[in-house]
Amino acid sequence: MAILFCYLVYFFLILRFCVTLFNFISNPKLTKVSRQYHDLVSILVPARDEEKNILTLLQSIEKQDYKNIEVIVLDDQSTDHTYNLCTEFARKNPTVKVIIGKPLPEGWLGKNYACYQLAQQAKGKYLLFLDADEEIYNGLINSAVYRTKVHRLALLSLFTNQVMVTLGETLVVPLMHYMLLNLLPLRLIYLSKNPAFAAASGQFMFFDAEKYRGHQWHQKVKDQVVEDVEIMKCVKQNRLKGEGLLANGLIRCRMYNNYQEAVHGFSKNFLAPFNYSIITFLLYLFFLIGGPIIVGLTLNLQLFLMMVSLIVLTRIMISLESGQNPFYNMLLHPLQMVSLVIIAHLSIKKHLTKTVTWKGRKV
Repeated sequence: MAILFCYLVYFFLILRFCVTLFNFISNPKLTKVSRQYHDLVSILVPARDEEKNILTLLQSIEKQDYKNIEVIVLDDQSTDHTYNLCTEFARKNPTVKVIIGKPLPEGWLGKNYACYQLAQQAKGKYLLFLDADEEIYNGLINSAVYRTKVHRLALLSLFTNQVMVTLGETLVVPLMHYMLLNLLPLRLIYLSKNPAFAAASGQFMFFDAEKYRGHQWHQKVKDQVVEDVEIMKCVKQNRLKGEGLLANGLIRCRMYNNYQEAVHGFSKNFLAPFNYSIITFLLYLFFLIGGPIIVGLTLNLQLFLMMVSLIVLTRIMISLESGQNPFYNMLLHPLQMVSLVIIAHLSIKKHLTKTVTWKGRKV
């Protein structure tokens, strides 16, 4: 029985390793292009209590080499100085417009409704939704326009490079790319018509505006916590093309400022990729974390070294792909797995008790 279980653990490890290797070899990154485009791009930013972040984003947009843009910031009933900071910036920058969000209607989640309102105000041929805690770099918008045109995409989403300053962030944030890149071959988001191969990041959602207006994607997923993934599913279900790529250093984000924030933030939607199936989620964690521990307890040195080698190689490839430090992720892997267990516990608890909240609102 123990031998059979070890084989199952190795099958799980090898399967994840193969997915990671495929992602590493296929290199699913947004590439910079030299050809210049000039279509109007509407940059749309929902902001709620973002006084610490919003100016960094707006200043990075101002420095962009792509000039045919309009920037619309929606202040979503902030309780801090977000609105004042944005209006003062807009006063000096005519491409920036600030609007006040309407009260949240029944049946909507906050960010989804904010994005819906922003889209109604936009005039661009392309709609780019960004989170307020990001920073963008030259080449991003032009490369996104090129990719969308050449591949005839309805949606291009990027998984942004993550900034981690404190040890607490480093114990949690790398889990996002770790789980993504060893579970899903990113190229299949574009190549496969099956909605099961759908992934996206709300930190960068670049839409063909005509297709967006025809389908009103945010309205269709108005009550979904992981609206980004659900929108990608809708795109594929409507026989349109979507693509998810790594950001390749063209956009970065500091999601959280410490360990507590990161754990709380991740726990609000960690069950979503497993379709809120607690059993599936627990089985995944059992093989991911419990499996290697049990194999280690067998005291078979050869099996243990093979298992460690697969984990180490996986961490190296994912770290290099996502622009993270491979040494830190290998060294901190055991503690990151502990963090994953804590996040899983909180996520399941919040789901069962329906107490998921974010920025003062029930999710």
